[in-house]
Amino acid sequence: MSETIRVVGVSGSPTDPSRTTALVRRVSEAFAEKLAGRAEIIELATVLPSLAAGGYRSNLGPVAQEALEAVETADVLVVGSPAYRATYSGLFKLFFDYVGQYALVDTPIVLTATGGSDRHALLVEHQMRPLFGFFQALTLPLGIFANERDFTDYRVTSADLDERIETSLSRALPLVRSQLLANVATREAVVV
Repeated sequence: MSETIRVVGVSGSPTDPSRTTALVRRVSEAFAEKLAGRAEIIELATVLPSLAAGGYRSNLGPVAQEALEAVETADVLVVGSPAYRATYSGLFKLFFDYVGQYALVDTPIVLTATGGSDRHALLVEHQMRPLFGFFQALTLPLGIFANERDFTDYRVTSADLDERIETSLSRALPLVRSQLLANVATREAVVV
């Protein structure tokens, strides 16, 4: 694996600043550091105007096209959404509606979410995991949920959240490394 590993974070928050973006950034950067890769963060709030053309992917603006390309070619994804009415944001769903059906097959994905209270914690398991199951992605075993108490001024300030992030990443790393090696082997077999 001579290429730099790309960890792409996607924040489905429609607002800026955002606790969701802060969480996605923290997890993406931690993962990139552990994999000696680089993190790239996509804030869907800034992509929304380019998504508005809608209808077909070919009608989307260049910002949306670039964001979709980044997601579809990522080595690892970290996705996050704020909880809205017990599910992910409409913006999050709209964006992933344009991702190619087979573009994320076997892509390792860390699922994250934020909410006003722990009542929304199952969003990761009951809403996000099935969405990425459709894409046949490798959703990593331990999702990360954070509530308002984990942040100060839109920054992660909770030692408990940092510990949950560390636990999630340490459990995911063996799976991710194995999958990245398998993906490289598959690409090399196709080239030959």
